[in-house]
Amino acid sequence: MANTFKNNVLKAAGTTAQNAYAAAVGVQATVIGMTVANITASPITANVMLICSGAAQPSIYLVNNATIAPGGALVPIGGDQKLVIEAGDYLQVNVSTSSSADVITSVLEIT
Repeated sequence: MANTFKNNVLKAAGTTAQNAYAAAVGVQATVIGMTVANITASPITANVMLICSGAAQPSIYLVNNATIAPGGALVPIGGDQKLVIEAGDYLQVNVSTSSSADVITSVLEIT
């Protein structure tokens, strides 16, 4: 089994939910950090969702309508908290204003 550290960057996220990280077929991952940075001069709200591919597991919000101050950042995953992503699952992010957030997700992939 190979272990690989990766960063996935989502530039200028907006109001439509976009994948911040998706585990490919045959890959399990541990998300070790995620930052959503407000790149505007106004407050925004952010949503971070785990979309599960398995029918037995529900898709859930990690963060729902969290306010991020101008120039500030939200760290929904990091520090002592980690998140396991199974093959086919993915993290999505959307914010209240178009092109208003940069997102970086750091993972350890196991293949």
